[in-house]
Amino acid sequence: MKLKIIPLLVILIVGLSIFVSGCTDAGDSGNNRSTGQGAEISGNEEPIIVAVSVVPQAEFVEKVGGDRVKTVVIVPSGADPHTYEPSPKEVKEISKASMLLTVGVGMPFEEVWIDRFESMNSDTLIINCSEGIELKKLEGYHHHEGEEGHDEELETGHENKSEGNHEELDPHIWTSPSNAKIMVEEIYEGLVELDPENEAYYAQNRDAYLEELDALDTRIREKLEGKEEKNFMVYHPSWGYFAADYGLNMISVEIEGKEPSAQDLTELVDLATEKDVKVIFVQAQFSTRSAEVLAQEIGGEVVAVDPLAKNYIENMDSVSDIFARNLV
Repeated sequence: MKLKIIPLLVILIVGLSIFVSGCTDAGDSGNNRSTGQGAEISGNEEPIIVAVSVVPQAEFVEKVGGDRVKTVVIVPSGADPHTYEPSPKEVKEISKASMLLTVGVGMPFEEVWIDRFESMNSDTLIINCSEGIELKKLEGYHHHEGEEGHDEELETGHENKSEGNHEELDPHIWTSPSNAKIMVEEIYEGLVELDPENEAYYAQNRDAYLEELDALDTRIREKLEGKEEKNFMVYHPSWGYFAADYGLNMISVEIEGKEPSAQDLTELVDLATEKDVKVIFVQAQFSTRSAEVLAQEIGGEVVAVDPLAKNYIENMDSVSDIFARNLV
């Protein structure tokens, strides 16, 4: 009987060892998790909290950071980023962030709140997403008359912001896929600074998303082929960088952040007629009243396009489809 019991005990012990080994491997996987794409996540399972100024930046962070990040958007969907003020509850959430992404130009709320956020959490890494981007003036329709205004660029950096000069810099840097690529690089470098252990993971994610942005740019160019130098009219001048990328001329209804006067509207009707504009593009964050009046006067229509949607690539594909259909 003993000769039969010993092999059975051996079998049980070996089986138990294999089971324990399997459980140990599974337990360790939480500290060194495979992404399914070749790279692995190492270290603490707690995500890095990243606060972003506007919604499109959230996709950039999530595409690069993957499972390692959690985003907090300061200006929610539907709010005007030029005038938005975070609530006390939102300020508390933002103060927990390890990294804060600013647009870096033309956003008044950033100028007011960045120092406050930093004072609440001095360890927060602040990334200026406009670094490395050639900044443009925020243009109204009067800049286009008789001049090559939409092609004029300003040198990179905050020193270009001249106090007392009412020529604002255009904050809508993300509407250009080529600018989005620069922003993605900045995000990657910030995440690596905070979490160098996962550099390979972030690099892999960054490269994959940069390929998506290159493919987006190619699709937009194909859609807008033959539309170069075409004119389009918008209520708020959100699409200046997009226009510069693809050779279009943007005409703004809004003038220096204000509703156009009756005289301005008359001039805009004449300009739209001269430029053969039949569509006024608007966005949900701003009043459409003046755009609707103008569209009625020129026998055109109002069409909504949103520069602040989160699903950046999907949205830019949709926006470029709309532009391609309506540019004449």
